[in-house]
Amino acid sequence: MQLRVKENHPPSTILSRSDLWQPFIEEKSEGLLLFLPMLYVGWVDAVLSIEQFEAIQQMLEAETWLKPAEREQLARWMDLENPPSAADLKQWLAMMRSVAPELSEKSRQTLVELGLAMSKLDSTTTNPSYLSPEIHQALEKIEEALGVVSHEAYHAIVAEGPSPTLPSLIVRRGTIDVTAIQAVLDGKDAAIRNRVRQLLQDPEFQYESYADREAYRAKIWSWCRRLAEEGFGLLGFPKEYGGSGDVAQSIVVMEMLSFFDLSLVIKFGVQFGLFGGSIYQLGTQKHHEKYLRDIGSLALPGCFAMTELGHGSNVRDLQTVARYDRTTQEFVIHTPSEFARKEYIGNSARDGRLATVFAQLQIDGENYGVNAFLVPIRSQQGEILPGIRIEDHGEKMGLNGVDNGRIWFDHVRIPRENMLNRFAEVTADGEYQTEIPGESRRFFTMLGTLVAGRVGVTSAALSAAKSGLTIAIRYAARRRQFGPEHGTETLLLDYPTHQRRLLPLLANVYALDFATKYLTSRYAARTEEDVREIETLAAGLKAFSTWNATKTLQECREACGGQGYMAENRLAAIKADAEIFTTFEGDNTVLMQLVAKARLSEYKQQFNDIRFFGLVKQIAGQAIHDIAGHNPIVARQTDSNHLLDVDFQLETFRHREEALLVSVARRLKKRIDKGMDSYDAMLQCQNHLFALGHAHIERVILEQFIQGIEATSDPAVVSVLEKLRSLFALWHMEKQKGWYLEHGSWEGAKSKAIRRQIDLLCQELSQEAVALVDAFGIPDQSLAAPIAL
Repeated sequence: MQLRVKENHPPSTILSRSDLWQPFIEEKSEGLLLFLPMLYVGWVDAVLSIEQFEAIQQMLEAETWLKPAEREQLARWMDLENPPSAADLKQWLAMMRSVAPELSEKSRQTLVELGLAMSKLDSTTTNPSYLSPEIHQALEKIEEALGVVSHEAYHAIVAEGPSPTLPSLIVRRGTIDVTAIQAVLDGKDAAIRNRVRQLLQDPEFQYESYADREAYRAKIWSWCRRLAEEGFGLLGFPKEYGGSGDVAQSIVVMEMLSFFDLSLVIKFGVQFGLFGGSIYQLGTQKHHEKYLRDIGSLALPGCFAMTELGHGSNVRDLQTVARYDRTTQEFVIHTPSEFARKEYIGNSARDGRLATVFAQLQIDGENYGVNAFLVPIRSQQGEILPGIRIEDHGEKMGLNGVDNGRIWFDHVRIPRENMLNRFAEVTADGEYQTEIPGESRRFFTMLGTLVAGRVGVTSAALSAAKSGLTIAIRYAARRRQFGPEHGTETLLLDYPTHQRRLLPLLANVYALDFATKYLTSRYAARTEEDVREIETLAAGLKAFSTWNATKTLQECREACGGQGYMAENRLAAIKADAEIFTTFEGDNTVLMQLVAKARLSEYKQQFNDIRFFGLVKQIAGQAIHDIAGHNPIVARQTDSNHLLDVDFQLETFRHREEALLVSVARRLKKRIDKGMDSYDAMLQCQNHLFALGHAHIERVILEQFIQGIEATSDPAVVSVLEKLRSLFALWHMEKQKGWYLEHGSWEGAKSKAIRRQIDLLCQELSQEAVALVDAFGIPDQSLAAPIAL
């Protein structure tokens, strides 16, 4: 008996059930219907090995109830050398699907039950023997030998696949009030933020990708002019020079512009922040009156020439010389070696006409440390002046709308009045005068006035991370990938691994948002007494924010797959532009060590020198003891109420910082006592200092997140922010779990409980993730990524 589909029925023909089953009925072989589902799966999925085929054949031979003709037919269907044809398989599938709608829910479980139901429905025999329980059990053994998941195999057979469609709308926006969260994020600066948002929606600010570098630079220049015309360039300057006297607002403008184009942000920051800010902060009234209005209106473009090829972060030892000539009352600016050339100077290769140049002041051969001087580099017509050599850096990894260049000075003479003399000056007869005793203190006082650059980069990096997350999370809320056989595919945002890769980073930017606002307000209201503390805060937050942006943008790019690699979706451009943030305005690794050294200095001031170092060992032991037993960190406590408790989270961060602080102090003391130079001692403890810097900044960020939530009145907003705070805290704890386990703060069960709690928070926050990125208030025109619109 050879049951084949009739050749006169082409594949596209829809056959009735009677047509399909007629051969089985005519041959009185309804029993064969029992095996069709299992045979179909075995052949179609190609899951059976030769050994499995042989085992199943032996099982079939043991079934004595089969008719000889049926046994022969099954043997042919199990012949590896002559498998069922495609037409056979198509016929079997059509037969199974034709009966599936009539089956009860009970029958929709296994391949055996599907076969049994098919036999019952079309059997010409009443209560055939092959439907006995014993035969049922034998069939189940055969199905088990197939090694498939029965209910999944069943659904793969009977389900009609969905029509593939590409979603055009965001699938999930959550239930929280986006405007309420945005109001919290915008804070007291909502008016200026909305001003920038409105400007960025002007057709003139249409985002474009430029292949031609010169065209890109020209466009950035025209955008800067428009910003100057709108008064944004003058915001940080005093009212008497056309500004508002609010430096915090100028930083907010940079933060908002960072949603649009980072080359524009850097050009804006160099012109109005670094160049203009250096003249405002380091100069005196004569400089303010002469330059500030023209700088703010962009009538006088300039640059900030500090970094040298041989001395990046080490500004104190830069080599450019400013020698005072008493006979002409001029300073002679000179580049003494190739390593002393000014490097990476924004606004210098194309547009800058005046430069703030940092150089070693020399009078009669004596060095008076680094000071700042105003040096013209181009004429009003844009021609490079005598003694000045400028070289364009050319193509860079990113930020190609900014004209970075190198500058050399060949005995360039400038008048004595061009020294920025807020903290020191040189009289006409060559006397150096200052009210700040000590070169070191004077140097750090001067640099402390220039913290705005680091504050601005912190904000810009935060906005870059927000842009990346907005693109990736919106995409994940519409993009489906994989799923149950013939069922609806799963949203990327519903995969736990996808939640884990994006949502802790979302918690990071929310935490950083509050910390950055705190830094900006502290900087705007700074006094001479707290300038060192603010400089430390700016250094640490700049490092944390820029590292976070780099990690976040890479994760977002990967989370968007091939779409994230496409230029039209902007992640590539944002990632390339933000990459430099980790090394300009201070290398991050150096900055974190500065943070640690500042913490050591603060700690030392709590005691006199003798008491401090005498107590180090005792305090260190006490700090570790406190972590293990005398604070809310209980090694075995694993319940959610404990893990989500804000006091537990904050105390965990504080105790790690304190333990690292005392531990590194003890290590330094031990080395210095043995006669080691303090620099070498610091070098040997460098990794420990680095960890301390991180611990300090993470604790500050968490504290500011907590305070920001406490200042929020809307209960619904507070609820979601608390989840983000817990995710931020627990995720960073998890990253340091090795330290907590090593020091006995946790047992293994607590570490596992924290991991589970993070997973749960990610799942809960995934429901609101789109609303949380929408609350950043990024205009769609600025975001300009098709997969996120």
